[in-house]
Amino acid sequence: MTDITIRPLELADHAEWRRLWTAYLDFYNTVLPENIYQLAWKRLFTEGEFEPKGLIALVDGKAVGLTHYLYHRSGWSEANNCYLQDLFADPAARGKGVGAALIEAVKQEAAKLGVTNVYWMTHETNATARKLYDRVARRTGFIEYDLL
Repeated sequence: MTDITIRPLELADHAEWRRLWTAYLDFYNTVLPENIYQLAWKRLFTEGEFEPKGLIALVDGKAVGLTHYLYHRSGWSEANNCYLQDLFADPAARGKGVGAALIEAVKQEAAKLGVTNVYWMTHETNATARKLYDRVARRTGFIEYDLL
């Protein structure tokens, strides 16, 4: 088993965060302008109940994965929900528990606030990630729609 360290993002992580997030965006064939990179990084360090949070995964001191998550209100419960927005493991680190460790860390962070509903989405063609997700969570059967 690989020794994986999960911790909150720090300002000194900027270059590695950018590398990993860019690789994640590349996976989804997405290109974002520089101002969005800057805004996302700023928001990750902005205090506030509903501001996004970030965790980084390290193996032997090298950044190999990241996740962004955020809390939001629900009309169905007193506690907030936690949306795990982005999850990425460097291809060289896949299959070594990085994704599962990041998901578990988000679950633990949410639990500290009394949040029990942690959820996320992935594309239906993301077979590798879905194998992990099917193992660590339940598939709800809901289908996403959006208005673009």
